[in-house]
Amino acid sequence: MIRALAARQGCNFGTDLNLTWLIRGFDSVAMSNDVRIGTQGWNYEAWVGPFYPPGTRAADFLTVYARAFNTVEVDSTFYAIPAARTVRGWAERTPPDFSFALKLPQEITHENRLRDSADIAALFFDRARELGPKLGPILMQLGPDFAPSELPALASFLPLIPRDIRVAVEFRQRGWIHDGIIALLAEHNVAVAFVDARWIPRRTMMGLAERPTSDVAYIRWMGPNRDLVDYSRIQVDRTRELESWAGVIKALARRVRTVYGYVNNHFAGHSPGSARELQRLLGQRPVQPDQLGEQMSLF
Repeated sequence: MIRALAARQGCNFGTDLNLTWLIRGFDSVAMSNDVRIGTQGWNYEAWVGPFYPPGTRAADFLTVYARAFNTVEVDSTFYAIPAARTVRGWAERTPPDFSFALKLPQEITHENRLRDSADIAALFFDRARELGPKLGPILMQLGPDFAPSELPALASFLPLIPRDIRVAVEFRQRGWIHDGIIALLAEHNVAVAFVDARWIPRRTMMGLAERPTSDVAYIRWMGPNRDLVDYSRIQVDRTRELESWAGVIKALARRVRTVYGYVNNHFAGHSPGSARELQRLLGQRPVQPDQLGEQMSLF
């Protein structure tokens, strides 16, 4: 499958990166580490035709998806911890180099608000390990009403994260973004999820990329709202935003082990199209939809 990242020699970056450089990027800069771009979810009937070959069955969506992208964000784990058999099934239907990002269950983040959750968190992390080497990062998506006043709950939860698990925290209030939080997350090797959405300004998110708090980076492209309901085609030109993010990713890839990025359908209308455009901007070779029906490498 076409997934190899072109490794080129680049200059050595110090710690004095500035936001102007991040936004502009440099075409001569190589990404020395792993950059994985995918979408938020794969189970969309509207993708049949524009992305999945016509006639593709829902049961085959993930297998076909994995011919085009080497990572995906799983939304269903937000609603319930999946059965071990389900998780193993995901792994069995994808190639060896594939990775899954899982959302932490809402029972922990939204209902318990990170409190009294040691047992369910341990169960979830054990279930996630059913993916074996295909387990990517866990997204801890905090609710929009989870305010900085609840810092003690976050501080108490972070030590519950196993050392073999990578976690990214998504904040939806700008008040969370300050030096104290950056230091706290860095202490536990937990990433800040860089989210392009309405909650925190894009420029603030991009600025945080200068100070990664983990050896992985996690980026999500959500869009400003949920007005788009047709997921079969690109409806909003996000070229400028993606060009800016490509510069950020090139810098991050020199500073962390792996960059994970996931596009939502609401970002521009059709997340596979946006993901392919971002791959192109990063110097990767996107797999086009008309290639997905061809005989490809088995796994």
